[in-house]
Parts: sequence; C-alpha cells; structure tokens
Amino acid sequence: MSPSPSVFQLFFSLYLYNQDKIEKLIHKQSSKMKRSVAQMVILCLIVSCTIGEIKAVRSNSDGSEAWGYVEVRPKAHMFWWHYKSPYRVEDPSKPWPIILWLQGGPGASGVGIGNFQEVGPLDTFLKPRNSTWLKKADLLFVDSPVGAGYSFVEEKELYVKSDEEAAKDLTTLLQQLFNKNQILNHSPLYIVAESYGGKIAVKLGLSVINAVQSGKLKLHLGGVVLGDSWISPEDFVFSWGPLLNYVSRLDYNGMDLSNSLAEKIRKQLKNGEYVEATETWMELESIISLHSNSVDFYNFMLDSGMDPLSLTTSEETRKENRILKKYSRYLNDLRSANNVDEGGDLDTLMNGVIKKKLKIIPKDLVWGNNSGNVFSAMQADFMRPTIDGVDELLAKGIDVTIYNGQLDVICSTSGTEAWVRKLKWEGLQEFKKMEREPLYCENDRTRTRGFTKSFKNLHFYWILGAGHFVPVDEPCVALKMVGDTTKSPQL
Repeated sequence: MSPSPSVFQLFFSLYLYNQDKIEKLIHKQSSKMKRSVAQMVILCLIVSCTIGEIKAVRSNSDGSEAWGYVEVRPKAHMFWWHYKSPYRVEDPSKPWPIILWLQGGPGASGVGIGNFQEVGPLDTFLKPRNSTWLKKADLLFVDSPVGAGYSFVEEKELYVKSDEEAAKDLTTLLQQLFNKNQILNHSPLYIVAESYGGKIAVKLGLSVINAVQSGKLKLHLGGVVLGDSWISPEDFVFSWGPLLNYVSRLDYNGMDLSNSLAEKIRKQLKNGEYVEATETWMELESIISLHSNSVDFYNFMLDSGMDPLSLTTSEETRKENRILKKYSRYLNDLRSANNVDEGGDLDTLMNGVIKKKLKIIPKDLVWGNNSGNVFSAMQADFMRPTIDGVDELLAKGIDVTIYNGQLDVICSTSGTEAWVRKLKWEGLQEFKKMEREPLYCENDRTRTRGFTKSFKNLHFYWILGAGHFVPVDEPCVALKMVGDTTKSPQL
C-alpha cells in the first residue's frame, strides 16, 4: 500500500516547494492583509495540487533536512532525502552545488548505503562523518530504481526494465523537486553515480538536458560524475583475467578460463543476447571466485567478504551459478573486526531508528540494502553498454568526470581506460596527450593519493589505494575531488 499523506503533510510539501514565492507575496502585503493572503495562497496551492506529485513531505525542525515520496508513475513511489549543507558558502560567482547520488546494483539503496556508509553526514552509528560531502555541496539521496530501499511499487509489473526507464522516473522526481523551489533550481546539479548507477546517470543526464530544453525542468546541470561505473561491461570482463593474473590472484589456467568466458560474452553482446550475456557474466564471476580462492571483486587485495562494502555470493547460489547481487553490510564486518558487539548494522538502523524518524515509510515495508526484484527486472539491460551516451554528453558540452579506484576489479581502472579510448568525442586525442597531475589530500602533500588530467569537459581521476568504494577507502582525496569537480566555493 502507498503511504497516505495527511492534510498537514500535503500542506507542508506545498509550502516547502513554493516557500520563496509564498513569502515574497506575503511580504508585499500590508500587515492586515498578510494572514488572509497567506490563507488564500495556501488554499489555492492545495486545490491546484494533483495526484502523483510530491507526497508526504517532512523535514526536521531546523529545515536542514527534507524527505518524502514522489509518485513517479501511478503506483510507483520513489523516496528521496535532501540535506542542506551547514558549510554553505554564498558566492555569486560560484553558486553552491547540489549532488544527486545514484547507488549501484541495480537496486541498491542510495538513502541507506550512499548516505550512512559513504558520504552522508552520519555513519551507521549515527556519529558525525568528518569526510561528509556536505562540506562541498548539498546532498540529495534517492532510492532508485523504484523498488530499492524505501521506494516501492504496488504491482510487480511496475519495476523498470531499462536504464532509460529508470532515468525517466528520476527526471519526474527532479521536476517535482526543482521546478517549484527557487533555491534548488539556482544550484548547479551534479549527478554523481557509483557502479551500476553510472549507466543510469548517463541516461539521466541526457534526459535532464532534453527536459530543460523543452521547458519541463528548471535546473542547471553542472555535470555527470561516473565513479567506478559499469559503462562498458565487455571491456570490464576482458580486463579481469589479465589484471588478476598480474596481481597473482589467478594463474595462467584461471586467466585462460576467464578470457574464454569473456569472449563468449563478447559474441553474445554482438548478437544482442543481453540476458544470455548476463548469465555468462554470472558464470564468469563464479569461475574467477573458484580459481582465485574468492578474490574480492571490489578490492583485489582482499578476499570476498573482507571489503567494508562489497557484493557477495552465497554458497548456495554459487552452486547454481547464480550470483545474488547485494551490498554487504559494511559496519557488520568492520564491527566484528573491531570487536564491537552492538550497533552499526545498516539493516537494523534503517528498519528501526531511521524509519521511526522519517514517519512516512509504510509500516509493512522492510528496507533492504539491495533489491533482487529490481536487478531481475533489469537483467536484459545489465550488460548493455552506454559509451555512446557518454559521447553524447561530451558533445553537448556537459562536464563528464570519471574516477576509479586502483584496486577495483569489477569496474577496473584498465577496463575504464579501455572504454574511454573508444569514445568518438572530438577532444579525445588531445585528452590522451595531456600529462597527469598528482593528487594530494587537502593540507597534506606528503603522500601521493592519485592522479588527474583534464581536457575541455572530460576529466579523469585515478585514486590510489582505493577499491570500488572510493569515498570509503580514500575519503580525504575523494572529498577534494568532489570539491574540485563541483567547483564548490571554498570555506
């Protein structure tokens, strides 16, 4: 069942997303008229609202957070959570940015994982995160595609089946949030994605451009940021064997088996057999796990399950050659390593304290860190590349930033470099000629943390010592990177 917003909640949502207009109008009136004008404005807003827009919006007492549901399609409800930065700097020449965070999977919860385990203001122990990206931008987390996290559909047929459908839902959400809020639509929006979220981010960037040009969406797209993103599955699967052989996790026999299955995937993709390619990809991951003694696909220096944030394969599903895609609970492993007996479990947090705080989550909805239903529905699109979409963004002049962790396997740096070399963008040859610049943490130049280079609107960051989850593994350089990428005003 969908959450049923009260009259107060509807009023609050309408006020929140029209507050600038309301307050300006009321301010112009004489004191005797202010109350009646305010009542008329609110009444008109309530009467003019339509079903399928923002539902059950709430915020905390100081207005620094707001959250709610948008019915992006009939019976399809997407949850969002917006944090206003306490570090905001007012600089007319550099508007304060806002980051839309897209999680991977597909089907992982950005509201849970991205927020409490990676870049949000609090960790899963509800302690302040020193490296929160709020230091550089406002943050907007979403549970997308619908069915992930707190988002839900009322009928199973309503799960999206493609990246394009997911992007369309997100565009609808942005229309509802940005079109009626002048503060939001004056901030440049940066779509920042991790893992599979990168594929959706590319489609969303193009969808946003079209919606803005047609007058349906009021915002300025600052750029698209692709973090360890699954842009070209073919290039990644071909990188796995040689990479793992080079770092001694596969011998030549294991590498040959890996390359053989990668070649099978190449042929399937060429023939448009995307579901079959996904099944072969599952088989390939199982073969690599077997021959590497379960290397962690998200950090080749570790075994599976040791990485703070990782995808795991259950023993039972491995026997069936089916890989259950789910993010493990970061602080469960970390808690065990640190001999901490209580607290820090993301599932417990999201289904307990956070659910109670939000007040609008349906009682029978159980938050999960990843939705198998979402992944299954999108299986036919999982192995489909989107290099052409990156090319289109670049051709339209949109800033595209790519960052990659050195130790990642599933979205390896060598695989990312391979698909970048396939771009048809006119500036690619000059980009390849550019020299890299070293990266350091802010106020610490004693250790090289990575490298970067840029040409026109293409930017690449190599992050040393990081696996798939760069903000977790190298938080200080990730924070510097996002500040540079979003052109965030300095404190």
